[in-house]
Amino acid sequence: METYKIAVIAGDGIGPEVLAEGIKVLKTASELDGSFSFDFTYFPWGCEYYLKNGRMMAEDGLEQLKEFDAIYLGAVGYPGVPDHISLWDLLLVIRKNFDQYVNLRPVTLLKGAPCPLKDINREDVDMIFVRENSEGEYAGSGSWLFKGKPNEVVIQDGVFSRVGCERIIRYAYNLAREKKKSLTSISKGNALNYSMVFWDQIFKEVGEEYPDVETHSYLVDAASMFMVKDPKRFEIVVTSNLFGDILTDLGAAIAGGMGLAAGANLNPERKFPSMFEPIHGSAPDIAGQGKANPLASIWAASQMLDFFGHEDWGKKVLDVIEEVLVEKQVLTPDLGGNATTGQAGDHVVEKLRRKK
Repeated sequence: METYKIAVIAGDGIGPEVLAEGIKVLKTASELDGSFSFDFTYFPWGCEYYLKNGRMMAEDGLEQLKEFDAIYLGAVGYPGVPDHISLWDLLLVIRKNFDQYVNLRPVTLLKGAPCPLKDINREDVDMIFVRENSEGEYAGSGSWLFKGKPNEVVIQDGVFSRVGCERIIRYAYNLAREKKKSLTSISKGNALNYSMVFWDQIFKEVGEEYPDVETHSYLVDAASMFMVKDPKRFEIVVTSNLFGDILTDLGAAIAGGMGLAAGANLNPERKFPSMFEPIHGSAPDIAGQGKANPLASIWAASQMLDFFGHEDWGKKVLDVIEEVLVEKQVLTPDLGGNATTGQAGDHVVEKLRRKK
């Protein structure tokens, strides 16, 4: 039997609540299958840890994490800790040091999920965003000059390397080829005359190796409009770190809300652990009340199953999420129900057991 070692960083706010339900689902899938199992190790890192220790994670945290097969992250962020600290001192540290350069986010309107768009068929919203996850606008490069003085100046650099652009664009081309879908690049070459012109050039260069893949290119502002007006034109989408961050939240809004938004931070070469997470944030205003929707966390668990080669179970989990949404019997308040977080997770487990 294969045993996968999973580092659990439940984090802040609703993170521990929603991750507990995803772990229930992972355990259930492994029990029903019998050929694999999970070994979970819990780490108390996050904003509460920061307030006690002055850092978001242990000093040797990366050394501890690198021994695991994957990381399951709940959420980071809490009042009293600046957002740039909670982000840069945990999530981005892990992404960068473990070279998780692929951020994979499905934007799929599941059966039964609410959609704010008018006259849109469910099949029209079915995208996979491949977001560059290691450099770009989130590289952390820049300067803060003459701080606190009248002539204060800040410079924020975007870092686009040939290696970084080529590998994410190639990953997206391979995914489009594998799934027999079109590939759309989203950039802003008309305004960002170095970084995005470079990106567009590399997209075209790499594309010469994939003549079988249908391609499109949009400026990010036009893409934002078309995601709302005509989402069916997008299938596989590749874009930079910042644009991917923004557009996938827009995607979450049109595909059922943040309670259904999951993401995978992948190191495709598997030299380091990859990380799976719901992307909805810590929602401290409802923490501890049993109101949090666990379906995004469970979807992230489905992505983890896919990553480990158990796509059959990944699909079963996703099918169950759809069934739960269609039935509308056991849903959390954000989806119009009155179920608690635990009840929603238990319902998924119960239905998954019937899938064997």
